[in-house]
Amino acid sequence: MPRSSHDLHGSAPDKSEAALLLIDVINDFEFEEGEQLLELALPVGKTIAELKKRAKAADIPTIYVNDNFGRWQSDFKRIVAHCSRDDAKGKSFVKLLPPDDDDYFVLKPKHSGFYSTTLELLLTHLGAKNLILTGIAGNNCVLFTANDAYMRDFKLFIPADCVVSNTEQENEHALKQMETVLKADVTPAADLDLNALSG
Repeated sequence: MPRSSHDLHGSAPDKSEAALLLIDVINDFEFEEGEQLLELALPVGKTIAELKKRAKAADIPTIYVNDNFGRWQSDFKRIVAHCSRDDAKGKSFVKLLPPDDDDYFVLKPKHSGFYSTTLELLLTHLGAKNLILTGIAGNNCVLFTANDAYMRDFKLFIPADCVVSNTEQENEHALKQMETVLKADVTPAADLDLNALSG
C-alpha cells in the first residue's frame, strides 16, 4: 500500500487519490514495426489527450513515464525535442500529447515504470491509490507497469481505448490479461468517473 509521508520538499504539490500515467507516449517510433504501430496509435493518442484534459479538470496529476530510448545522457525535455523534430517519424503522435509545465515525468531504463525509477516514491507523496494507465505498448511496457502496480496494491484503471500494441489482437490479449489477472477496470476513457477516482 502507498505509505503516508510528510512532504517531498515542495516537489510534489499535488494530492490526489488518482494519478494518470502516460507510458512511452513521447516516442520516435524508430524501430521495427514502428510504422504499423504509429498508424494504430494516432487515434489512441487523441483519446489519451482528451482523457488528460478531463483529468486536469478533476485535479488528477499526469505523470509521463517514459523510456530513455538508450539516451543515457539525455533528460526528458531533450527526449521530447528529439521525438518532436520535423523529421521524427512519431512527431504527429507526440504533438497530440505535449507535456505541460505542471506535469510530472519519470524516465525508466526498462519496461516497467517502477523498475529502478522514482515512480513509487512520487505516487506515495501524491497519495495515489488509483492508477489510470495509458500508452504504448499495451502488451509490453503498459503490461509490465500494470504488473508491478498490482503487486504494490494499487487499483488499476486501464481504458481499453487508451492503450495500443503492434496489432489489435496483441492489444486485446494484453487487455484481457490485465482485466482478468490484475483485476484492472478496462472501461473506455469517456466512461471513467474521474471525480470518484480522485477522492
